[in-house]
Amino acid sequence: MSNTWPNGFRAYAANIGVKDTTLDFSVVIGDPGTRCSAMFTQSRFAGCSVLISREHVAVGKARGVVTISKNSNVASGAQGDANARAVLAQVAAKLGMRSDELLIGSTGVIGRQYPMDRMTEGIDLLDASSMNATLAQVAKAMMTTDTVHKTSRRSAGDATVAGIAKGVGMIEPDMATLLTWIFTDAEIAQPDLDTIFRRVIERTFNSLSIDSDTSTSDSAVIFASGAAGPVDLETFETALSVVCLDLTKQIARDGEGATKLIEVRVDGALDDAQAKRVAKSIVNSPLVKTAIHGADPNWGRIAMAVGKVYDPNLGPESTIIRFGSMEVYPTPLDEADLDQLSSIMKHDHVPVHVTVGHGPGEWVVYGCDLSREYISINADYTT
Repeated sequence: MSNTWPNGFRAYAANIGVKDTTLDFSVVIGDPGTRCSAMFTQSRFAGCSVLISREHVAVGKARGVVTISKNSNVASGAQGDANARAVLAQVAAKLGMRSDELLIGSTGVIGRQYPMDRMTEGIDLLDASSMNATLAQVAKAMMTTDTVHKTSRRSAGDATVAGIAKGVGMIEPDMATLLTWIFTDAEIAQPDLDTIFRRVIERTFNSLSIDSDTSTSDSAVIFASGAAGPVDLETFETALSVVCLDLTKQIARDGEGATKLIEVRVDGALDDAQAKRVAKSIVNSPLVKTAIHGADPNWGRIAMAVGKVYDPNLGPESTIIRFGSMEVYPTPLDEADLDQLSSIMKHDHVPVHVTVGHGPGEWVVYGCDLSREYISINADYTT
């Protein structure tokens, strides 16, 4: 079933009074021997959860993750660090584990201490017999301003890859993105797991942007229980790629105030790095995002975004701009063409394809439009 965990994992989800009465706390643990690979934000203002999780990943025994929503525990100083460690110690004691076997993710408002009295009381209700939450319940417990929970699941031979994610704003990843936990029962050697995970992340979560802002709490982790036995690595990577790309697109579609998924493909570049720079310049442009939101056929904003990359190897003489299969530059457009372009931009998925030369480099990035609702959400975020 699509809502069940891969073999070797069990989970718990509850409300522990972090901010309101919605689900705000979850724990997922793998059987002893579970391996993990992780990537974290490169923000210089990384939160306590990221710093502690980095420590525990380095120990090499992590097999589970605790997630707290509605409070990021960022910029909370020594007290915030102590609170996060106390949460992990309490959870570990309830489940008969060591605290360094657990990672922690926290998401929400910055600069607030955890309400430890309420949280401690809520965590005290956790016990091994209550670990029966579904994939969807844990995904819901991660939500802040998300409008929908995000899950994905695929087969990889005899094994399963399942993922959950949260995130709708402050998304311009520089490692992985937001909070993303992936679980598999495939048996994979640690070096292979790490290599494959990083390669997949680069083409999925690291190719996503909502608003060009990198979170202080970004974390992406994969856990492998090994319960299904060995799998073909290529088959596994394909399944992992499908799950991560599915979650990436779900996040882009659910961007704060978003009404459209923007998919930008750049090819013909000197190399993949150049293609990615151009694609990110396009998807992050407020003028591009607002034009697509309003279905304004002002394709010149794409040309602007390509040009501002300031690369001497880029220029109008080698550039082709398309929306879907419709070429808008250098082909001259008349009023009927502009009407057709506007119709393409009214869809909830707007594909942009830019060729910048004749090289082998190509990249695809994902984002969303920019609406008035984005301003409303973020103008009132802490209230």
